[in-house]
Amino acid sequence: TPYLHRWSKDAQHEFTPAADAYLTTWRDMVTLNVHAKVTTGDQLAQVANQVLANYERNGKIVQTRSVPRSATQPAEHLIVAVLRTPQLLEAAFARCLLHDGAGLVAVVSHRIYGASAGPEMSRWLAAQGQTTEQALIGWSALPPAARLNRLPRAA
Repeated sequence: TPYLHRWSKDAQHEFTPAADAYLTTWRDMVTLNVHAKVTTGDQLAQVANQVLANYERNGKIVQTRSVPRSATQPAEHLIVAVLRTPQLLEAAFARCLLHDGAGLVAVVSHRIYGASAGPEMSRWLAAQGQTTEQALIGWSALPPAARLNRLPRAA
């Protein structure tokens, strides 16, 4: 599914499918948060811990995983959570990595609206959770920071 740029402010960039044109009612979104000052594995781990703490405050952690650095690859971190508001549930899959000389948190999210969204979210996670996680982890063609920096910004 092609995703279209919808909004950017500072170092946060949001993309949704064409059918999800409204940021108030989207169902699927990719958010890219660039952390330009994050250049080491230790700094990236701090960012991952901040994401984890934020998700813990706003929902339930489903899974965390860290892939240790190797001789050819820096460490990466994955955080999967279900976030809740009175109006919706949001499954968030966050991949924290070093990319193009900076920290990047790539988040794939799926929302279900309504006070009784729990059973539908459970079904969606059972059917799509593993596929979503694998696609995010396998996403190797991440956009370069320079291209993200050229996107139009919100006022």
